[in-house]
Amino acid sequence: MSAVVTSTPEPAGLIAALDIGGTKIAGALVDRQGTVLHRVQRLTPAQEPGEAVLLTIHQVLGRLSAVPRWQQVRALGIGCAGPVDIARGTVSPVNIPGWRDFPLVARVAADPAVAGLPVVLGGDGVAMAAGERWRGAARDAVSALCLVVSTGVGAGLVLDGAVHPGPSGNAGHLGHLSVDLDGEPCPCGSRGCLEMLASGTAIARQALRSGWQPAARGGAADAAAVAESARQGDSLALAAYDRAARALAAGIAATATLLDLRLAVVGGGVAQAGELLLAPLRRHLHTYAALPYVHPVEVRRTGLGPDAGLIGAAALTVS
Repeated sequence: MSAVVTSTPEPAGLIAALDIGGTKIAGALVDRQGTVLHRVQRLTPAQEPGEAVLLTIHQVLGRLSAVPRWQQVRALGIGCAGPVDIARGTVSPVNIPGWRDFPLVARVAADPAVAGLPVVLGGDGVAMAAGERWRGAARDAVSALCLVVSTGVGAGLVLDGAVHPGPSGNAGHLGHLSVDLDGEPCPCGSRGCLEMLASGTAIARQALRSGWQPAARGGAADAAAVAESARQGDSLALAAYDRAARALAAGIAATATLLDLRLAVVGGGVAQAGELLLAPLRRHLHTYAALPYVHPVEVRRTGLGPDAGLIGAAALTVS
């Protein structure tokens, strides 16, 4: 798999992993069986200058490197919200405006704790695809689409048994596929992007617009609070999840139609809603995946749970 690599990882030892998104920055020590041994997490200061986001990464690495087993680390994998440029080692996440063509690989490699380690960069969706192919729900799949539904929507592809990042590292970047021609402008510069309808941010925004009241979770107005209301039968909350599922179904069906896929794996924070999201997603796929060769698309929840991003970042170094 093509990626930014500073040298070849050794076959033994542990892997350090970073999962960088618009809501959180997580770090972990992962063994060669894909088990998370130690985990650190911080909120992403997404609306602050880029150096503040980098400082949070250094803090996460500082906590990880203080663990005695850090001495066994042989590589660092980074899964980051995209777009990314794996050839140049730069990132421009739509949900982190302070990072535009930010030289993430070089800046992380300069951290004293990382000095001398191979550093591998991938988009968060590609990282998830690598993880699901390595140890997760796509282990038995020849081809699959793996989605990260969180603050944004990312995705990666497994094609003919291998993760396929594309030349830039953004192949499968489903969140910025237009599914609503007259939809809202997206921060990426396009209009009607899937991310504007199906991300956690979009679910909360749609629920609030429809008149939903965030009474649960201390008044929090996020996708998790909408999910709690939906479980209690709130029709507005259920409708917000149904709308997101319908948009995801359209995007999955379009990708499956183009690439002749049979499997979609869904992870990310929003996927923790479980059947609130997946049941309507499967139902809407019956409408959008209409052609006979597309209709058998199976939807699975991530096999790696909430650590899918970290295990995926580690998998980038072994793929």
